[in-house]
Amino acid sequence: MPDILSDRAVIALTGPEARSFLQGLVTNDVTKVAPDHPVYTAFLTPQGKILFDFLVHDGGDGLLLDCKKAASEALAKRLSLYKLRAKIEIKPRDDLSVVLEGPPDPRHPGLGNRSIAAVTGAPADAAYHARRLNLGIPEGDDFGSGAMFALDSDLDELHGVAFDKGCYIGQELTARMKHRGTDRKRLLLITTTEGNALPDRDTPVISGAMELGQITAAYGARGFALIRLDRLAEAKEPFAAGGLEVALIKQNWLFT
Repeated sequence: MPDILSDRAVIALTGPEARSFLQGLVTNDVTKVAPDHPVYTAFLTPQGKILFDFLVHDGGDGLLLDCKKAASEALAKRLSLYKLRAKIEIKPRDDLSVVLEGPPDPRHPGLGNRSIAAVTGAPADAAYHARRLNLGIPEGDDFGSGAMFALDSDLDELHGVAFDKGCYIGQELTARMKHRGTDRKRLLLITTTEGNALPDRDTPVISGAMELGQITAAYGARGFALIRLDRLAEAKEPFAAGGLEVALIKQNWLFT
């Protein structure tokens, strides 16, 4: 049996207009989804901030959304708000699992393989999330809900935004940030230098009297912080957060 991610859920979009429906809502080009090629994407607010991020897989007669289980009901409801007269059905698929085999994860090859299948298996959540943190790849709760712009969150660097597709919710501001170069913030890895647990979300990260950004997620001694790159370029170590000395690490896939 393949390993599964027990903290993920699957939502099916079926019907003749499934692809065109989702294409008009999310950041990536879902017309490119194929049996061996899932895509990573996000549903934004009209102001360009991430509400949900998920992967889209080919489902034969439609699309299968691989999303965070805790957010799956809210995502299905949000999609239903836009259904109107579209010839689609939106349905949770509790009989399906996200499995760690199949085509490569479209965000980064180091995340391994990923697909959806009607199987059960051993949960591999801990090992997967450790690998994700080692690579510095944010997802889900690392962004917050409606709190972070798509480009600040590294979504474009993780192949989650198609700048050559048509309109979608939040597209105008996302495109403006890209073309005007106003995306000055980025999610970076943050660690404590002595192995202590990181402070909570929203704790400022500072260099002397200058605030560089805030912690957005903490997993023991590691996590993510939304950092102003212009201030980081001027800052001098040591950095601190909540009275602890911390290190900021730019992921090796960022801006390559």
